[in-house]
Parts: sequence; C-alpha cells; structure tokens
Amino acid sequence: MLTDAAGVPLVVQTVAANDHDVTTLLPMVVELPAVAGKPGRPKRKPKQLHADKGFDSQPLRDLLRWLDIAPVIPARGSKQSGLGKWRWFVERTISWLHQFRRLKTRWDRKPEVHQAFLSLGAAVICYRRWLAECEFCP
Repeated sequence: MLTDAAGVPLVVQTVAANDHDVTTLLPMVVELPAVAGKPGRPKRKPKQLHADKGFDSQPLRDLLRWLDIAPVIPARGSKQSGLGKWRWFVERTISWLHQFRRLKTRWDRKPEVHQAFLSLGAAVICYRRWLAECEFCP
C-alpha cells in the first residue's frame, strides 16, 4: 500500500506473501495518481518515497531517482527502523482498512476478489476523508 503524507491510500495491491518487497514496489509507483499541490498542471509523481528496510535495494533506488523521486530508505543493518514518524500514518490506514470485516480476515480464495474489496475499502476511506475536509458538505 502506498499512502500520501496524511495516510490516505493512493495505491493498494494484493500480492503473494512470498514475493519480495522490492519487486512489488515498482508496479505500485507506476500506478501512482497525480499528486495535488500548487495550482496549475499537477505533478505526476511525488518528490519523496519513504520506505522501511525491506525495500533497500540499489537498483530500486536508481530507478526511483530516474523517475525524479528521492528515495528515503535506510540501509539494512542500520539501527533506525526506516519510516520513523511516518510509520504511524501507514499503520492508521491499515487499521482503517481492518474496520471492514471482509478485509480483516480474508474469506475469499481468489486474489482478484480480495483485490476488488481492498480497492473498494480504499475508495470508502478516501470518500470519508474527503467528507471530513469538505467545507460545503452537510
């Protein structure tokens, strides 16, 4: 799962448990939507990508830099965890997804069905965040 700085899910993806983190990050970065910010033409990618030690790979760092994304990934073996204060936002988003019973315990055998419910849960979270920030909504 990729989130913005506030914890709103941008990309959610179901992958097998035996897939390495490094191989699953690149398709999610490619699927990232445009990032909102200053008025005018929206940026296509964020400035930075924070990740934990599981994503430490020099080819991945080089590829992110080629996409003009600054990787903030600690090296394996270092004492820091990686995300620091940013981990809280990701963990909160995961707990928001766990409020949906179908996502807390996986009942579906097919990964396509689970991915559909995961995307639906992320859309509901985005809608709720939009309602909370909307000044003209009832």
